[in-house]
This record gives sequence, C-alpha cells and structure tokens, in this order.
Amino acid sequence: QIQGEVRIPRTASSVEYRGVLGTLSTMVRTEGARSLYSGLAAGLQRQMSFASIRIGLYDSVKQLYTPKGAESTSMATRLLAGCTTGAVAVACAQPTDVVKVRFQASRILSDSARRYSSTVDAYRTIAREEGVRGLWRGTLPNIARNAIINCGELVTYDLLKDALLRAELMSDNFPCHFVAAFGAGFCATVVASPVDVVKTRYMNASPGKYRNALSCLLALLKQDGPAGLYKGFVPSFLRLSAWNVVMFVSYEQLQRLMVLARPALA
Repeated sequence: QIQGEVRIPRTASSVEYRGVLGTLSTMVRTEGARSLYSGLAAGLQRQMSFASIRIGLYDSVKQLYTPKGAESTSMATRLLAGCTTGAVAVACAQPTDVVKVRFQASRILSDSARRYSSTVDAYRTIAREEGVRGLWRGTLPNIARNAIINCGELVTYDLLKDALLRAELMSDNFPCHFVAAFGAGFCATVVASPVDVVKTRYMNASPGKYRNALSCLLALLKQDGPAGLYKGFVPSFLRLSAWNVVMFVSYEQLQRLMVLARPALA
C-alpha cells in the first residue's frame, strides 16, 4: 500500500514487492522471517480495542435502533448500527492504528533511519514530535474506512447467515459460520480497499506532506491512477477473510458457551 512512497535502501535499485508470495519472499530474504510479525504488539493492541467496541456493541446498538415491536431488523438499521460502532471504535482506539502503521512502515528502513525502537517508543515519539493530535492523525479517513469495513463485515455476515438459514442450505453451525464469514471478508475488502489505501498512506506520511486526506487521495490518483486504490488487494482480502473466519466462528462459539453457562451460573 505504501510502495512508491517509501524507498527501501537495499540496493541501488529499490526492491519492489510483486504479489503476495513475492512480498513474503522478499521480506523474509531482505528483513528476516521476524519481519512478517513486525508491529505485532501494536496490532494486538489495535484489535483488542477496536474489536471489543465495534463488534461487542454491534448487537446492542442494532437493538437500540430497531423500532419496538418490529418483527425483524431492517437493512438500514443494520447499516446504521455498523457505522455507529465503527466510528466509536475509531474515536477511542485511533492511536493504536497510527502506531501500527508507522511502526510497520519504519521497519523497512535501515537501522539508522528507523524512527521507533518499539511500539511504546512510537507512542512517545509521535506525541512528543507531533503533539497528542499526531496520535489521532487520519481519524476521519479511518472513521470512513471502519464504518465501511463494519458494514461490509458485520452486516454482510448477518445477511449471508440469515439467507443460508432461511433457504435451509445450512444449519446454524460451523460450516454456515465459515461460509458467511468468508463472504463477508470478500465484500468488506472490495468496498473498503480504496479508503484503506488512502488511510494507510495518510497515517504514514510525514507532517505537512499532505494537507488532508483528500489531497492524499488526489496525489495517489495522479501517481498510480485508479488502480492505485486497490494496491495490496489480495493480501488485504486474505487478511480480512482469515480475520473474519476466526472472529465470527469464535464469536458464535463463545455465545453458545455463554448460553450454556447461564443456567449453571443462575
């Protein structure tokens, strides 16, 4: 997503990433196998904070927006609930996303040029050099991105699962959850990739490089054309699909365990 912006000082000609397998092999060859887990601490911090808010609150917010006496939840209500929880999650957990993006990007620089020694150092350095506002850099494009992702993931999963159950193609078990989650991952990647690329570039940019997210978008279109909006689509799809399968299957199983545990607790 940031290729073309960040030069990789490996040789006279910068190393280019070509495809998923090419990127993996290049990273392992030039940076070592550990580079594949660069920014893991920040990534865990991000998921723990984002997911607990945007997923944990989704059902409650959906019920809040559903009119009393309604037999089912409408599409508009589901979309509104997804946008709401996505926006709240960003407002609370944006610093973890900024640090994750910055730390991962800095890892491809030479040791002397790296800006952060750890995720904790990244939080401190960004706050010291750019002020506390620097930790919330790119909040608006990230709100847009997470609102779209939330709708693409949660709403699509809801709809696919309901459709599979209504058509009696599957029962409410693991295969059904897997298929619905995988489909939700694909839909989320398609609709969110353009916003995701702009968000990543804007967060990673040095202060003053772009006036705002719109100028970042225009610079991207000028440099790479419309195809630039889908840079990194395949790895994004693989990541979101894997994430959705693990998350939704785990979520459904945890819900069942909670239901089974309630009589014992009572």
